[in-house]
Amino acid sequence: MNAVFSLLNQLSQTAWDRVTGAEQPKLYINPQGQIQETVGALTQLQEKYRPTPWLSNTHAHLLYFDVIRKRRIQLEYDHFDQLEMQDGGVTGIMWFGYDLPEATPTVVVMHTITGSPESMREVVRDLNRYTGWRIALCLRRGHADLPMPVPKMNLFGSTDDLREQIAFIQSTFPSSTLYAVGSSAGTGLLVRYLGEEGSQTPFKAAFALCPGYNTELGFVNVHPFYSKVMTKKLFKKFIFPYPQTWQQTASVSQVLMTKTLAEFESSYYEMAGYVDYDSYNQATNPIYVFENVTIPLLILNAEDDPVCHIKNFEPYKDMIRQMPNIAVVTTKKGSHCGFYEGVLNTESWATKLIADFLKLEHQKTLKKDLQQCRSFLIGSAV
Repeated sequence: MNAVFSLLNQLSQTAWDRVTGAEQPKLYINPQGQIQETVGALTQLQEKYRPTPWLSNTHAHLLYFDVIRKRRIQLEYDHFDQLEMQDGGVTGIMWFGYDLPEATPTVVVMHTITGSPESMREVVRDLNRYTGWRIALCLRRGHADLPMPVPKMNLFGSTDDLREQIAFIQSTFPSSTLYAVGSSAGTGLLVRYLGEEGSQTPFKAAFALCPGYNTELGFVNVHPFYSKVMTKKLFKKFIFPYPQTWQQTASVSQVLMTKTLAEFESSYYEMAGYVDYDSYNQATNPIYVFENVTIPLLILNAEDDPVCHIKNFEPYKDMIRQMPNIAVVTTKKGSHCGFYEGVLNTESWATKLIADFLKLEHQKTLKKDLQQCRSFLIGSAV
């Protein structure tokens, strides 16, 4: 009788999984690559990701994430640093876990296209909760109501600004091992920086959540409704609050005529500090330096993402399968940066995956450091 009940339960679960879109994640990886060991130890990838049943629709999932969830998460950051960049522009760093012991690892987080300390609270909270580490949220120009004395902003951020922010983090906590996480548009900055720096980056490992890959083409595939809504949001965030900043930038009037993210991205290059779109694209698009990334990088995309569409990933599957240090995970459901699971007490499946990946990579870093220390001591003794 128990066997019958077990079989019925299994059949009902299978049927329910089909309805809600629960499936085991797909993995794109070089089986001989260095990242295989870490990814193979991630138990989440051996089981089905079961999205919250009442959020199995991609639009309901995104609405819950963007409108409801962000407002419910309570988090008080414990320190803020406003930084002046070399050209006089202003960025910032919001800290959580600032007073942890200096040697505690630090996760450097790069936020979304209109990200703020408030909108990133869940990611910051979860990463701290699951790792016990310090979190440094790097704020880009024009975000979080920062002053904008210099007429320059970038949807994906500036690698030069990021270098200054990282240098500040290192000077504040010189003994802290650094890891990096990019979310949505923040993945563009993350991957561009990693590609430019190559083996010189201080980051030991990184995670990219819902990237769009080629920034020149990615916005074309955004769902039309979200594209229009987000374009208007860009006006409200980066143009309307700073009339004095943009008064000498002739192309702003053209930018304000755009209706979609693709139109905005192709016309705002002067606001980003470039003379034409080609110069802007060559200097900021992460896809041009993607193959130069040397540290372990895990990427997560949802196949039902209406913002960073899964078709953006298609041209790069074969390339990623050849790279020893990069792996991509895709799930059938998850929408854009949501990935909620649970029925009543919803939690992000993605932030747990991020934390587990970084912790495993940190164990490898500690092991490597220990081996190097032993080798040094043996060599000194000889």
